[in-house]
Amino acid sequence: MTTTILPTDTDQLRQIATDGVRAMIALTGDDPTRPGVRETPRRVVDALLDMTDQPGDPETLLGKVFNDVEHASEQITVGPIHFDSVCEHHLLPFTGVAWISYMPAGGSVVGLSKLPRLVDHYARRLQVQERLTEQIAEAIDSHLQPHGVAVKITASHACMAVRGVRKPEAQMTTYAFRGIHTHDSPERGEFLMAVH
Repeated sequence: MTTTILPTDTDQLRQIATDGVRAMIALTGDDPTRPGVRETPRRVVDALLDMTDQPGDPETLLGKVFNDVEHASEQITVGPIHFDSVCEHHLLPFTGVAWISYMPAGGSVVGLSKLPRLVDHYARRLQVQERLTEQIAEAIDSHLQPHGVAVKITASHACMAVRGVRKPEAQMTTYAFRGIHTHDSPERGEFLMAVH
């Protein structure tokens, strides 16, 4: 097995990727110089870069908390949070919604917009839904150190809708739990009722 060494220069990598898309067009039996698809290789590369451009980082997003919020000992649930991601197995999109819940410890809560941004941070990369769900839960657990975290993601996957079994109606649901949400607690029950 030979290992291909890719250049580190962004412009060179972009050209290699563009040439690769051009080859894929030819592989389908189409003419990559045809007017309708002549610019497609560049557009595909631009689209992939746009879909995997990760905003923010968890440490910054979850680094600022508010300690003066009344009733900050109650469970906080946010959702549905729409997201778009790219399946790392087929480079096809999967889209869905996330629900996030956490039980603050010590009265500290994070700004409302930070949770959707956190979802986007992990979703906007080559990804699988199972890992995405766990990464969101783990980031909240490690940065906010709440009493508990619950995450639910439901998504439709183009790799299952337009190829293979071709079942566009099928959706996948994944969960991740931390702390008090890992066992049969009132908080876990409240979360599950809220997201169904």
